[in-house]
Amino acid sequence: MKNTGAYCFSIILFTVWGNALFSQQYNDGLYKTEIIQDARIDLLVKKHIQIHQTLNTMDGYRIQVFSDSGINSKNKAQSVQDEIMARFPGTGVYLTFKSPNYKVRIGDFRTKLDAQRMLIDISADYPNAFIIADQINLPKPD
Repeated sequence: MKNTGAYCFSIILFTVWGNALFSQQYNDGLYKTEIIQDARIDLLVKKHIQIHQTLNTMDGYRIQVFSDSGINSKNKAQSVQDEIMARFPGTGVYLTFKSPNYKVRIGDFRTKLDAQRMLIDISADYPNAFIIADQINLPKPD
């Protein structure tokens, strides 16, 4: 029971690399590495690439400024959205509904620091606003 950590590590290593073998040969002063692996690994890599090429989002941050589930909550959320769009043109403002709440979130921030800067700007008008991790739209190339 003393080597439990090393035993677990070797099981994990075998699980991860169990389907691939590496060999290294020395020819004419150069090393040549050959990887022998299961063909299904290539299929998994290609599938992963295809899935991520179709996504137009990435992990990032937004600021949630409104959430309500009462009567007229949709109208309140739309008025908050319009107000923010007028005050901060060019900043993404998103109204979402996930039963039973309407939520208004601001921005497509790649880093939490960028979101904190915006939070400081809006905290006087929206004291209950907070930063939340969310899927954001990909940045547009210049």
